[in-house]
Amino acid sequence: MQRSFTLKATALASAAIALAGLAAVPAHAQDTIKVGVLHALSGTMAISETALKDMALMTIEDINAKGGVMGKKLEPVVIDTASNWPLAAEKAKQLIGQDKVAVTFGCWTSVCRKSVLPVYEENNALLYYPVQYEGEELSKNVFYTGAAPNQQAIPAVEYLMGKEGGSAKRWVLLGTDYVYPRTANKIVRAFLKSKGVADADIMETYTPFGHSDYQTIVADIKKFSQGGKTAVVSTINGDSNIPFYKELGNAGLSAKNVPVVAFSVGEEELRGLDPKPLAGHLASWNYFMSVKNPTNTAWIKQWGDYAKAKKLPGQSTKPLTNDPMEATYVGIHMWKQAVEKAKSTDADKVIAAMAGQTFNAPSGFTLTMDAKNHHLHKPVLIGEIRPDGQFNVVWRTKAPVKAQPWSPFIEGNDKKKDEPEKK
Repeated sequence: MQRSFTLKATALASAAIALAGLAAVPAHAQDTIKVGVLHALSGTMAISETALKDMALMTIEDINAKGGVMGKKLEPVVIDTASNWPLAAEKAKQLIGQDKVAVTFGCWTSVCRKSVLPVYEENNALLYYPVQYEGEELSKNVFYTGAAPNQQAIPAVEYLMGKEGGSAKRWVLLGTDYVYPRTANKIVRAFLKSKGVADADIMETYTPFGHSDYQTIVADIKKFSQGGKTAVVSTINGDSNIPFYKELGNAGLSAKNVPVVAFSVGEEELRGLDPKPLAGHLASWNYFMSVKNPTNTAWIKQWGDYAKAKKLPGQSTKPLTNDPMEATYVGIHMWKQAVEKAKSTDADKVIAAMAGQTFNAPSGFTLTMDAKNHHLHKPVLIGEIRPDGQFNVVWRTKAPVKAQPWSPFIEGNDKKKDEPEKK
């Protein structure tokens, strides 16, 4: 009897401890899944990233309204990197270690992504990165929902080289001085050389983040363009685009005589400019707000209604969608699908479940997550700036293009695997 009583008492004590432990956990925490939203909401990159934060919150709110993920509501944890890359790594540690998020959606610049990458790899955590980038990276812990160079940069240069794009012979590679522009331009330069373009016909220049005085650079471009039909490949990022395009107009450089194709200028960046002098200049993306299809129409309305309801600055009166916003939206939904397929938020299980995920995107195409390289298969669209700040699509691929993260134009890349390294 004594032994039976002791066992019962021990069992009751254990149950009491377990219940006490449950009581210590906030009730809402048992019914929610925390997700990180890591973007620059202040500083030079806020012009581009604030809309991505808002798109993430809209998507999360919509998912919650439809039942959440595995019956649990998503709880966003929003953090401002302040356009400070070392700070971004510290904030990533906070999201994973302190806030215990299941996944992070965020970053814009490659220097931000590279700053946080070791944090996600060391903790075997997940990052969904929504912006075009230079390639040359495959991480087990990152899903790249933006474009690789063969899904943006190379098609844009080929277009400008062709008759339809003006048959450019000379090239200005102009970018902000950090990882993405320098590596992307290394790839573009190698591609141009493979097409017979001489070094003398390539001008390459970089400016710091937040640079605002483009008078000398634009004067140099104007002088360089006297040597033959010239096009500018712009990898300028953030708010520096505003003074650059203004100076182009001041110098009389139009799309007719020196066309610019930008990889980081979309509808949101044009909001801060008078687009009329920019009409005819180009951007290469995987989505434009102006594309016509029922999915995009519904998404634009959803965003407009959300922006108005939340009284988002600028967006509530003039709602705009763009490529990285679409990539954010797609990435969150694909993560949801993978979690529900895996029946778990465990990183390794979600990684396995992400292979081959599909989603009908606002671009009008069904996007597929590559089963091996963690990059989306995406369409390529080249748009011409309109006087109203929207884009006319002047060229597009017929189907989504598989990302080729390792550029074949950089020596030695033929030896690299098309598959993330397992750490």
